Amino acid sequence: MGAVPAGRQAQKAGQAHTAATAHLTVARVAVAMATYNGAAFLDQQLASILTQLPEDGQLVISDDGSRDGTWEKLKLLAAQDSRVRLVRGPGRGLLQNFAHALGRADGDIIFLADQDDVWHPDKIEKVLAAFARPEVLAVLHDARVIDGTGKVVAPSYFAIRQTGPGFWHNLKKNGFIGCCMAVRRELVAAALPLPAGIPMHDSYLGLLATCLGQVAYLRCALFDYRRHGGNQTGEQHGGAVKMISQRLGLYRAVRRRARQIKAAGGIDSSAARGGRC
Repeated sequence: MGAVPAGRQAQKAGQAHTAATAHLTVARVAVAMATYNGAAFLDQQLASILTQLPEDGQLVISDDGSRDGTWEKLKLLAAQDSRVRLVRGPGRGLLQNFAHALGRADGDIIFLADQDDVWHPDKIEKVLAAFARPEVLAVLHDARVIDGTGKVVAPSYFAIRQTGPGFWHNLKKNGFIGCCMAVRRELVAAALPLPAGIPMHDSYLGLLATCLGQVAYLRCALFDYRRHGGNQTGEQHGGAVKMISQRLGLYRAVRRRARQIKAAGGIDSSAARGGRC
């Protein structure tokens, strides 16, 4: 696997990317990443992010007590690159670790990132362009699926998940996978703190965006989604009773928060229009 680029090299790449995409947006980009024992694939993922992260961008990494050298690797990177902010996770599992990173991300557009994938070089540029309409609160894009060796095993994750728009469609079969998502900071502010009992942060964010505004779908694969058997995120299913209970709890949590936000005057975005849920 490729090594993490030295701080100066990555920042020079970020400067070049800033100049190349200046015409698209003045939005500040932040990336929220949650890590836990991710040393095996971390270098390649960090390199793929930092080489396209703008000079004024931010990568917030919340590490939840790694014991495999991940923390030490990240400390070195943060010392080399001022765009990297490393924080200790809350030690309460993946969902709360992501919430911890999201709450500390200081960007207008916030990308969610797993620790073991590989971003394509044009990911940030294409996602930012999809936020051109102010009513878009979240962008969801496709991915290639790769294995632990980097071999492509499926050209489209959307096809596997039958991903598509709509509140009820995604409540029944979740298509909101965090590593495929970027959101406006106003949505993060509306979503946090995460309600107790929801199964995952990404499905909650996506459904809430559907209720409060719009979700843009990009049918192009913008990163390689690595499935290697040791992922922190992924398809984890229980029995039918558990699944129904989780869906019902998620539905109630989203509806409750959406009603609270709408009663308070709507989401704090320049022109977001509420969706249906």
